[in-house]
Amino acid sequence: MIQRRPLLATVAAAWLLGAAPASAAALKATVSQAFQSMLYLPLYVALDEGLFEKAGIEVTKETAGAPSVALSAVISKSAQFSIHGPEWTAVAASKGAPVGVVANVVNGAAVWIATTPDFAFKDVKDLKGQTIVTGLMPTTSTSLFLKLLKENGLSKDDVTLTQVQLGTEPGPFLAGQAKVAVLYEPGLDQVAAKGMKVVLGFPEKYGPYAFSAVSARKDVDPVVAQAFVNGMQAAIRLMQSEPAKAVAVAKKEFPNLDPTVVEAAVKRMMGDKVYPESVDITPDALKIALDTQIALGNLAAQPDYASFVRRDFIIKAMAGQ
Repeated sequence: MIQRRPLLATVAAAWLLGAAPASAAALKATVSQAFQSMLYLPLYVALDEGLFEKAGIEVTKETAGAPSVALSAVISKSAQFSIHGPEWTAVAASKGAPVGVVANVVNGAAVWIATTPDFAFKDVKDLKGQTIVTGLMPTTSTSLFLKLLKENGLSKDDVTLTQVQLGTEPGPFLAGQAKVAVLYEPGLDQVAAKGMKVVLGFPEKYGPYAFSAVSARKDVDPVVAQAFVNGMQAAIRLMQSEPAKAVAVAKKEFPNLDPTVVEAAVKRMMGDKVYPESVDITPDALKIALDTQIALGNLAAQPDYASFVRRDFIIKAMAGQ
């Protein structure tokens, strides 16, 4: 969800401002999410189904409005956890911030390409010369799309990108300003409900992909962190075993969306394995996600997996389920 200059500047500033040590937290925690996003459904299931309380922790959710702001809250200790793409945490760590990731939230590249019904799409090369509606950089959907073009012998100069604010992509697409759009959910199922075709899914193309994760400081209270990760693990397990409850929570969390679209979006993301099977983050899933950012010049190198991913919390959470 990034480009080099804004990402490096924001995380570096957050680390420099981030400051003084705080006292150890009680079994209460604040989680700062980048946005209210359907991608973060495991968090909402844990909150709405009382799974954090069952794990012995009271969790308060705050919405930062941007990944850099959410991570800044963790660095400055105004929040214990943040949820966003792990690339933000990797860049911060590369600049000296004592942060890492403690749990998986989204394990698939949750981006899709849709076209109008009359557009003949056989492969990516068919996009040459087209106007493409996509999210305003820096964002992962556009980053992945540019990577896809490069992998197929094309560049951004071979298409015309119409970049719009995240979440507004369906508007110009449905208004006929382009025959192709790069979309997150629920935008994808909003346009699918209007008859648009889904022609390519990045989850299927890339497989396990650490798209969003829970980040924390390395000096996070281990008791608090374990309880939080336990709650997230319980939520992911509940989503897998009782998908109807996941749909119900999504409808509650997004009351202004068409319930039919919400249900379709959740079912698509579960079917495409966008939501993880556990809180575990594998080395391969992290590597492919961060390789995208390295290729775009946003990250210099892969972090050391063993020190970047706190698998001690993950292993204990998985053993308890």
